[in-house]
Amino acid sequence: MKKLINKYLPKIIGLQLNSIYRINKKKAVIKVYRIFCTPRKGKVRPEHEAFLNRAKANSLKIGSVDIQIYHWKKDNAPTILLVHGWDSNSGRWKMFVEHFKNQYNIVAFDSPAQGNSTGKVLHVPIYAKTLKKMIKLYQPDYLVGHSMGGMTIFFNEFKNTSSKVKKIVSLGAPSELSKIMADLKRVMRLKRSLMNDVEMYFKDKFGYKFAEFSSQSFVKSISIPVLLIHDKYDKVVPVKEAKMIDEALANSRLLITEGAGHSLAKDEVNEAIANFLT
Repeated sequence: MKKLINKYLPKIIGLQLNSIYRINKKKAVIKVYRIFCTPRKGKVRPEHEAFLNRAKANSLKIGSVDIQIYHWKKDNAPTILLVHGWDSNSGRWKMFVEHFKNQYNIVAFDSPAQGNSTGKVLHVPIYAKTLKKMIKLYQPDYLVGHSMGGMTIFFNEFKNTSSKVKKIVSLGAPSELSKIMADLKRVMRLKRSLMNDVEMYFKDKFGYKFAEFSSQSFVKSISIPVLLIHDKYDKVVPVKEAKMIDEALANSRLLITEGAGHSLAKDEVNEAIANFLT
């Protein structure tokens, strides 16, 4: 029954939005935008609470949002700043932290609207503003981002080059916002005219059309070494997007795994990252 609900609910919501659009275009556009920017599964799971409780925790006020920060401190060691993805939180880094905490000073934070941070919406521009503040505060040597976190790193480097950052690791990051929005249109069966208006709303708000908001484009300004890791069978972000990013980078290496999934939470992945950072 749950599978049936999950299968048909997006189509039902899409039908409602198409109906609203016929009556009130602006209202429908804003509703689609809010659906796109509202995480659903980003709360901390019980199995991650003990892990996060072992970190030194504090918070940072950015605008009206309280950002939850976790710090596995190691003095006189290079600093890694971790940037998680959509429908996620800092708990997803458990395996990574256990692998690296004896060699590195590690900082993670929950994005706006996820984990133990406050806020109601999340998108790459607002995430990048948070990342910019975190970089200024912790001066990391290395940035490691998963999925949307990787795209956020690329966008932030495009907007605000971090001179102290020496290397970047991207795990399963998407390249093209246009593909994400096309998938949303397809799953919800939204009218093309409605999506066109959503795109104009996005451009007015952030200065980009969907096709212009692209990791492949953003990374052209990055000259430091970048390690891209992506699974061949990733069902969330196709591996071809990693290949597109790799082709646009000046100094990169692409590692394609088999069987690590979108999470890429595998020992072989951590070993590859360790070799890259040293």
